[in-house]
Amino acid sequence: MKKVLLSAAISATLGLSALPSQAADSVDLRMSWWGGNGRHQVTLKAIEEFHKQHPDINVKSEYTGWDGHLSRLTTQIAGGTEPDVMQTNWNWLPIFSKNGDGFYDLNQLKDVIDLSQFDPKELKSTTVNGKLNGIPISVTARVFYFNDETWKKAGVEYPKTWDELKAAGKTFESKLGKQYYPVVLEHQDTLALLNSYMIQKYNIPAVDEKTKKFAYSKEQWVEFFQTYKDLVDNHVMPDTKYYASFGKSNMYEMKPWIEGEWGGTYMWNSTITKYSDNLKPPAKLALGSYPMLPGATDAGLFFKPAQMLSIGKSTKHPKEAAQLINFLLNSKEGAETLGLERGVPLSKAAVETLTANGTIKEDDPSVAGLRLAQSLPAKLTVSPYFDDPQVVAQFGTSLQYIDYGQKTVEETAADFQRQAERILKRAMR
Repeated sequence: MKKVLLSAAISATLGLSALPSQAADSVDLRMSWWGGNGRHQVTLKAIEEFHKQHPDINVKSEYTGWDGHLSRLTTQIAGGTEPDVMQTNWNWLPIFSKNGDGFYDLNQLKDVIDLSQFDPKELKSTTVNGKLNGIPISVTARVFYFNDETWKKAGVEYPKTWDELKAAGKTFESKLGKQYYPVVLEHQDTLALLNSYMIQKYNIPAVDEKTKKFAYSKEQWVEFFQTYKDLVDNHVMPDTKYYASFGKSNMYEMKPWIEGEWGGTYMWNSTITKYSDNLKPPAKLALGSYPMLPGATDAGLFFKPAQMLSIGKSTKHPKEAAQLINFLLNSKEGAETLGLERGVPLSKAAVETLTANGTIKEDDPSVAGLRLAQSLPAKLTVSPYFDDPQVVAQFGTSLQYIDYGQKTVEETAADFQRQAERILKRAMR
């Protein structure tokens, strides 16, 4: 998920929740989530609406930016002090719930949470050993978005193939200058993009969960990292060294992005609005085509739940926690308040509400990106282990080896394969 480097209050309690309830049997819940200020505000408002309907349930809100959220939650879960309701990530399931016991089984609360509002295949993606570990709020995939003004200046059509994407880099450099690039990607996005290319070419998933190993050969890992170097060498995207020179703020807050020097990105459709909103007018982001290799039968998209809502296994109030989740995801008031802050909702009731009030518009970049992703061929299942935080971090280190001239592509590929296999072995044992 993308980093949100915003200073946010932790353990902020709504004023109305801070007041003691007059009801003798009142229940106190805790709910945690990460995000930016926009997400904080709409979630706080939705919790306030929930309290109006359930005055006997008080909700204490614990919210942060992305940085440090996982480590904080890890400590809480290990100590049995996790919140009753938590916004969780799909790739955390192997970390916290390898056997399905890490979170409360929401199948046990189907009389409270209306599970019929969700596609069974989506619920299956968050089910471990038959236990429903979370309700997927929305699904998301990385697709290409382009700054319409920058590409217009470059005189290049949005690429439809990998070769056209590669060719655009040199055109940007020659027509607009060395500081202009067709796209900018952070390392986690680059990992997903390269994996998409490899799946299209070889039609195999990166992780073989049966053998508990990566499926790529030594030669394929070299090709994996060489593809990255080719994109950088062809001026398609800035390398990690150049990107790091702009500091550690969010990419959409960096000057080259705002000014349009970075002409696009490969980004989750569910988070694209904040990237578009920060562009210098009149520029806006346009959805691009998805590059496909000839004969490819799978686009290789990393299609996953954007976030989930889970209930802590240590909760003393599962019914009330379930009532909160059902309100946030399925009620008219919850849907209207949260809007598209966490992506296009999966709840049928929420979609009906947001379509009727005009919130869901098919030409919205987030909605259009989701529709494009859903239209692409997808036969292989992406393993959550491929998105393991340690694997992603190791990949980021590997790119730096190449960009800072510390290792060759071949050396980097061999080192990553060795380190990633170790990480995978520990994670899957």
